[in-house]
Order: sequence, then C-alpha cells, then structure tokens
Amino acid sequence: MEDEDIALNSVLGLELNRVFFAVRETANKQKIIEFAREVLQSERAELAESVLPEGPAS
Repeated sequence: MEDEDIALNSVLGLELNRVFFAVRETANKQKIIEFAREVLQSERAELAESVLPEGPAS
C-alpha cells in the first residue's frame, strides 16, 4: 500500500507541475501553490496523527 501511495503522489506531483506551467496568470499560479500547500499540510497532519501514540505517555 505504501508503494501505491508513493506512486500516486508522484503522478499527482507531475500533473500539478504540468498544470502549473500551463497556467499563464500569476494569480492563478498562486492559487495552485496555496492549494498544494493546504493539501500537503493536511497530509502531514494525518501522518503525524497516525504515527503518534494515542493518549498520554506513561
């Protein structure tokens, strides 16, 4: 499953890169950057939650 996630992220990254360079307006490029940052932050938060043990450490 992890290999599939890595492959999917690579494909999504390449597609985002393609769209970014196809867009001409700077304002729209900024929107793409902001969206990508939000997605990345969300993914990192989910990963951190899944790695950290639940409840206080004893």
